[in-house]
Amino acid sequence: MDAILNRRTFSKIALGLGAASLPAARAQAPRKVKIGHTCITWVLMDRSSGPAGPGSAPGTARRGGGIQTDPAVIGQTIEEIAGLGFYGVEFFGQNLEGMEANGGLGRLLDKYQLPLISEYGGPNLTDPSQRKESIEKVLGWAKILKKYGGKVVVLGPNSVPRNSYDFKAYKDNIVTTLNECAKAVADLGLTAALHQHTGTCVETRDETYAVMEAVDTRYVKFGPDIGQLQKGGSDPVQVVKDFLPLVQHMHLKDFSGGRDYLGYCPLGQGKVNIPAILDMMDGKTIAGMIMVELDPSPGMPLAPLETARIAKAYLQKQGVAFRI
Repeated sequence: MDAILNRRTFSKIALGLGAASLPAARAQAPRKVKIGHTCITWVLMDRSSGPAGPGSAPGTARRGGGIQTDPAVIGQTIEEIAGLGFYGVEFFGQNLEGMEANGGLGRLLDKYQLPLISEYGGPNLTDPSQRKESIEKVLGWAKILKKYGGKVVVLGPNSVPRNSYDFKAYKDNIVTTLNECAKAVADLGLTAALHQHTGTCVETRDETYAVMEAVDTRYVKFGPDIGQLQKGGSDPVQVVKDFLPLVQHMHLKDFSGGRDYLGYCPLGQGKVNIPAILDMMDGKTIAGMIMVELDPSPGMPLAPLETARIAKAYLQKQGVAFRI
């Protein structure tokens, strides 16, 4: 009996020593990435530029086609993104254009020490009759971007009726327009990056691969939206891995399929394998920046600032550092 008790006592002591000798759970190593935030949660308005619906969080707006250009809203966007320590901001081309008529962005960017990194807005990719005019529009935004030190023109595809859309019938137009637009952007000393998007002419995995494998990658780079990839039925990790050499910008977004935020959600609350994405981007030099993004929707449960705080806290747990 004593021998049995001794063995038991010894086992307990050994187990205790073993547990004590184990190293503490390793904290996530610091990542070599800089994270910015897009403006969309703050500034995207409906076509009538109306206020948010009843029950919406302060500072939010209805989801729709018009883009906010109110200097007060633009200022709030810059102040809050800068205040959380993000490294840069992305605006829509229409934001830049609208602000030029109100003294420009320079004063606000300087006041809050927040770099303008990129602008979102692409030409019509499917209608060749609109090619020249829509490329000129993009170049107008690109020149404003360059004026304030920005680097990347994010080319968002135009919307199409997905239920009747025939990608093969439009592929050549898409590729031609992307090549021409990206070459013109490069002539300005900027980088053009395709951003695939649900509900547009480049949505699915097959469409994304077909376009990126056909364009002139000397000029057309890739700016994936990983949340849009997840929502569109693709594996974001695999897509980023396959095109990693061409990734020069990114929208870092999570997707849960819930009611709010068009199915997207604050970082870390959805299905996207964000740590795997960060692993691939860790230490990678890109022309633009990894940009947190969360699309707005009617009756958002949280104000834009709160969703950005959630994103920051999540990213800090992943080893991402912020300016403050």
